[in-house]
Amino acid sequence: MSERLQAIFSSRVAHLPEVTRRLLLLAVLDGTGDLHVLRKATDAPDGLNDLSAAERARLVQVDFDTGRLSFRHPLTRSAIMELSTSAERRLAHRTLASLLPERSERRIRHLADSVVGPDDQVAALLDDVAYSTLRRGDAVGAITTLLHASELSGVGAERGRRLAEAAYLGANVTGDLRNVRALLDDARRADPEGPASLAAAVAAASQLLNWEGDIDTAHRLLVRSIEHHPQGLPGCEHALSEALRTLLLVCFFSGRIEMWHSFDTAVSHLALPTADPLLFVLSSTFSDPARRALPALGQLDQLIGSLHLETDPTHIIKVAMSSSYVDRLPGCRSALRHVVEDGRRGGAVASSIEALFLLANDAFMTGQWDELKGCTEEGLQLCTTYNYRLLSCSGYYFDGMHAAVRGDEETARTLADKIYSWGAPRGLGALSAYASHIRAMSSLGNGDFYGAYQHLSRVTTAGELGRYVPHELWLILDFVEASARSGRYEEATAHAEAVREAGLSNISPRLAMVTAGAKAMSNPRIVDRDSFEKAVGTPGAERWSFDLARIQLAYGEGLRRLRANVEARKHLTAALSLFQRLGAQPWITRTASELRASGFPSKDVNVRGGQESLLTPQEREIVQLAATGMTNKQIAERMFLSPRTVATHLHNAFPKLNITSRAGLRDALAALPESSDIPRSE
Repeated sequence: MSERLQAIFSSRVAHLPEVTRRLLLLAVLDGTGDLHVLRKATDAPDGLNDLSAAERARLVQVDFDTGRLSFRHPLTRSAIMELSTSAERRLAHRTLASLLPERSERRIRHLADSVVGPDDQVAALLDDVAYSTLRRGDAVGAITTLLHASELSGVGAERGRRLAEAAYLGANVTGDLRNVRALLDDARRADPEGPASLAAAVAAASQLLNWEGDIDTAHRLLVRSIEHHPQGLPGCEHALSEALRTLLLVCFFSGRIEMWHSFDTAVSHLALPTADPLLFVLSSTFSDPARRALPALGQLDQLIGSLHLETDPTHIIKVAMSSSYVDRLPGCRSALRHVVEDGRRGGAVASSIEALFLLANDAFMTGQWDELKGCTEEGLQLCTTYNYRLLSCSGYYFDGMHAAVRGDEETARTLADKIYSWGAPRGLGALSAYASHIRAMSSLGNGDFYGAYQHLSRVTTAGELGRYVPHELWLILDFVEASARSGRYEEATAHAEAVREAGLSNISPRLAMVTAGAKAMSNPRIVDRDSFEKAVGTPGAERWSFDLARIQLAYGEGLRRLRANVEARKHLTAALSLFQRLGAQPWITRTASELRASGFPSKDVNVRGGQESLLTPQEREIVQLAATGMTNKQIAERMFLSPRTVATHLHNAFPKLNITSRAGLRDALAALPESSDIPRSE
């Protein structure tokens, strides 16, 4: 049927006068439907009269009042293109280019489509268009444009560079690791005698890092290429920025101080605060935030404040990475979700994976644990599809922490072992830290403070914050509690004092709360009321609900030992309520035990937590929408989630409601009490 229709439209177009077909070809290639463009393209003042034949054939509709031309059927466009010759199309593109402003993107694209063979001048113009396209958030379009520019380049250095840049955008943005090698081979064939370009080094290092975890080769390749890169070379700012960002990731995952020294050397020759403000912020807050973050926080807050105007996925990811260890990810949520949506539409897939795990990071730290699972599930599926093995370990880390705090020891152990077994042989120190943190959290939940100390001491040292170990900012309470509760009071006190002296309380409200909480928890033989009160009274403390609840639990435990049972119950019941909302079962059990010991009636202590309780707020909202007949896709669009996340929440909700399908949702919801989403502690 479609072939017959195409033949009909082709026949009708073929019978038009040549001048009419030429006007229609201009309209198709212009794509705006603006009659003003066609009028300028014709030599005669009444040239648009030649469209009458197309109107009579009912192929187009011309409205002189609005100045618009529209095609009555999409197949008309196809027929016009099919019946035109390549020479006619090139001439039309040249004509359209001549009508547009100098250096406008549309003019450059028309010029590129009008030339045959190498044209280095047009190729250079397309270079600029590619990166403006990337800044708009169209990573796939940027790669397509770079490849077009490479086709217009003569064999040599410029062609090789453009192919290499397309390769590194594929590796770092669109998730196309599998084509990286082929593009790099093409780049080498284009310039076999030339030195390895910075873009080629970034692409190769990204593949080595993400696919194979070969940290040492990636590091050598990047350092050598950055050292030999000519400073101030026009048009290479983006490649240098990406090279330094990739080197920063290599250093981060290595966990080795000597690799960070090479990064510091590489950036020491650049006036980063002015030359590349975002890279300055990233290198300050992500490398060694305990020592370097404070001077960059003002700029970071400005960058976060303007994220709502940003469309470039690489920019958004860099800002969010800069925010992760200084507790500013909540301000990046909306922009990160836009990156995820772009990835779902086939855009920047690699950036989407990073965005999903950054959202999981935010969800874990801020106690939105039900959202975490959907983020990691989607991100890990993309990692499997696109073979991002290293990135998948970030997803496993947050899944493992989630399992540990909710008491799923087997899952936590399995994920910690998976991370360690892939990272340790490759010398990826950050992954060893991830695995140790998961194991320590499981031990803390079970009251095995000696075991927790053993795991954490592999990552941190009492009384000091290691250089270039940003993860230590997430271990402060864990290490102090494990040390103090295993009888290492001096180590706990020394670590709390090191945290205070480092001025971490100036970085974020969470770190202010943790600084006071660590001091209060460092010696359980006494109750430091001032520090406890300072911690729980920190403005915004409720945003970091798990850390807050742990401090309240420790406060209540200390007060109970002083036999201040009434005051102890105040903090213990507050902690229990938070732990129950989170579903942190091991801590629910510990807190309930303390409440009973404080004289609270056993029958009034509910030890059921999130996974064993009724619906979480998000599960309730999803099942309510599902009960109205909405599909998973419709619910996902309404709640800005993925359909897979919606399906996961429904899968978790059905057993809680004692149903097996959607058919039972209405009756099950009708039977729920109003406040069933959070079990009562009293």
